Amino acid sequence: QVQIVESGGGLVQPGGSLTLSCTTSRINFNIYTMEWYRQAPGKQRELVALITPKHDTNYTASAKGRFTISRTNAKSASYLQMTSLEPGDTAAYYCAADGPNWHPVRYWGQGTQVTVSS
Repeated sequence: QVQIVESGGGLVQPGGSLTLSCTTSRINFNIYTMEWYRQAPGKQRELVALITPKHDTNYTASAKGRFTISRTNAKSASYLQMTSLEPGDTAAYYCAADGPNWHPVRYWGQGTQVTVSS
């Protein structure tokens, strides 16, 4: 059974930093685009950042310059480094593994909560 597990969330003060981790199992990690989403209460889930198997990255406007997505194929893991956190970043953060065109499937994790508050 495919497993996608996020960790690293928590409470942080404005201006602080957190690094989220996403570990995967039972997928051929190297062919998946790894994505980080977030969902704040009462809002739709939004894509924050993604990294392709070739390590190309893309960020939402609010994440550019503050967040860094990375992946380590040897560990089948993806990371989201978040700096200069703001209260508006408060949300549940979800990791997803998005398959290639010939294997159109997206696996989701259960999410990890990030709360930015003083």
